[in-house]
Amino acid sequence: MGIAFVFPGQGSQDVGMGRDLAQSHAAARAVFEEVDAALGQKLSALMWEGPKDQLTLTENAQPAIMAVSLAVMRVLEAEHDLRLADTAKFVAGHSLGEYSALAAAGTFSLADTARLLKLRGQAMQKAVPVGAGAMTALLGVGLDVASKVAEAASQGEVCQVANDNEPTQVVLSGHKTAIDRVAEAGKPLGVRRALPLPVSAPFHCSLMQPAADAMAEALAKVEMKPPAVPVISNVLASAISDPAEIRTRLVEQVTGTVRWRETVEFMARNGITRIVEIGHGKVLSGLAGRIDKSLKAISVGNPGDLDAALQALKG
Repeated sequence: MGIAFVFPGQGSQDVGMGRDLAQSHAAARAVFEEVDAALGQKLSALMWEGPKDQLTLTENAQPAIMAVSLAVMRVLEAEHDLRLADTAKFVAGHSLGEYSALAAAGTFSLADTARLLKLRGQAMQKAVPVGAGAMTALLGVGLDVASKVAEAASQGEVCQVANDNEPTQVVLSGHKTAIDRVAEAGKPLGVRRALPLPVSAPFHCSLMQPAADAMAEALAKVEMKPPAVPVISNVLASAISDPAEIRTRLVEQVTGTVRWRETVEFMARNGITRIVEIGHGKVLSGLAGRIDKSLKAISVGNPGDLDAALQALKG
């Protein structure tokens, strides 16, 4: 049985996330306390009590989602004797989740990961004036059609594939005026629906270049170790382990496409039969089955999931 651990991205946040873990497991409490200290912010209180609009802000949501994922990992490690290097063949994460994956694999310290994601969220928000960018999900079509829709809608503006999530769900990102043209541009190409996303900035497109520059500067100053298991890079959809290359790909990821469909296909081609989603929500475990029906996927995000996950990991 080949196992990969995957870590969710933005959109999985919700008020109350991680609270049950913290109440029932000392190892989880320690994670939230360390993240709060690293940020100089009571992020845990915002996660557990809200308000939701503050938690949803990119600069808060990104470290919060990571914190829950790492809390789950620390509980598995401290209380159930799980060692990532002995359990998983690969790690991967969706967008910000790639940082969670790297923290779980020991490339970044927990404190550094929290600070990097806080900065990443702030830089992404500052890169484009509010209202100037947008994102939309195309439902019912794949990457080839989505790329043609993006080209047709761009009309000299930015309109790019941001996330290739699964064979019938691709997200486009760019100037709001270009994204507003997507639904009409997609009709002759068979787009069933273009669903505007409630995001505060156009992630994973060239408009994010100022944020990529900020992350290049920040990553250059942070200690990075080889991961305990290879990480499947969002922008490559293949596995890497060299810290210098990981740094380069994380910078590219800010403006590049999250190639999640290809990431999961890479796993299946390389012996993975079970995917374990670590953190709040079940988005990635749901996508896995739509990408490759042979894969079994489970999610571990609260105390009630732990026993079932451990049984599944044993076979």
